[in-house]
Parts: sequence; C-alpha cells; structure tokens
Amino acid sequence: MTSSRTRRPFFGDPRFLIGIALVVVSIAGVWLLISSSRQTSPILQTVRTILPGETVTSTDVQVVEAGLGGLERTYLAPQDLESGSIATRTLPKGELVPRSGVGDERTSHTTTVVVSSTSIPDDVRTGAAVELWHAPMLEDGRTPDAPRVLVGDAVVARVTEDEAMLTQSGTEVELVIDRADVPEVLTAIAGGSLISVIPAGAGS
Repeated sequence: MTSSRTRRPFFGDPRFLIGIALVVVSIAGVWLLISSSRQTSPILQTVRTILPGETVTSTDVQVVEAGLGGLERTYLAPQDLESGSIATRTLPKGELVPRSGVGDERTSHTTTVVVSSTSIPDDVRTGAAVELWHAPMLEDGRTPDAPRVLVGDAVVARVTEDEAMLTQSGTEVELVIDRADVPEVLTAIAGGSLISVIPAGAGS
C-alpha cells in the first residue's frame, strides 16, 4: 500500500516568512536612506575668508540648502548666528560654517599684533598659517643671536607694503595670535629682535 505525507503550504514555512521579513527590512532601509539623502536643511556658508577673532555677521555668510544626512546640528543654521559671534579659527570662503568654528567674543583667546619684517615670502598672505621667529640681539647690541620660534601658530590678518616702509623697517604684517603670546612678542619687538614671518612648518 502506498502512503502519502501531507505537505505543509510553503507560506507556512518559517524559512519563507523569515525571507519575506528580510526583504521587507532591506527595502525599508533603502527607502529611508534615499529619503534622508533627498532632505536638505538651511545652513550658513561663508562668502569671504573669516579670520580667527573676527566678528561673524549676516553680511559674511549666506544661506544654502545642504543635504547633511542627519548632521544638521553640526553646522550653523541661520537662526543660530547671534550678535557678537566671532570666528574661533580660519573659515575659508565657501565653507559650511561648523558650530565649533564660531564662539562668543567675550571668551575669545586671540588678538592681533603688528610686526615688521625685512623679508616676507610670497605665500605669506591674508589667511595663511605662519610662524613668528625672532633673533634677539647679543650684548653688543649689533649682533643677532640664533633665531628661534616666538609664536608657532599665528594667522596673517593683513600684509602692508609701501616704499617708505620698505626703506625703514620692512613689510608690516598684522597677525592673529593667542593673547598669552602677546607679552613675549611685545618684549621681542621692544628689545630690537630681528623678526621673521614664515609659512607654518617651513622652519621645522
């Protein structure tokens, strides 16, 4: 006598149900990813290079729509720009403004000083990261000692050259430096040290 087994419908098979669930989850994940990538948020973008310590106002930025994929809170939205905001680092033209790049002027740790140097490399220009070196005078007042780093992380705010200045003290450079470095810089200037401004890392 021939016996036969009752076959379970395939849609009742646990493996089939698990497979269907995995397909649904996969489709949902792809849909969420595509949906997220299409969403944009209004973010501030610089329209000029902003130096550390400079005030950031509405004229320095523009509003752009950017798809940030959930990173919106990392960047500054239009409503987040407050009066008295300053740049805490160099913000190049065209950069989306990160929250970490803007602070409160009351807590600023930078200021500017003006130094004169007889020789300035061509790549020392506004916004450039530079080092400030000096060679203090020896006891005879005429012979400079070996040069050494005075400030290792300055930013150029302005470079001024004119014939009258070149015939006297050289090129005038305005630098953004940490407030803690100001006393040493002023002491070096007052002491007649020979000052040099060079691109960051060039003197290492």
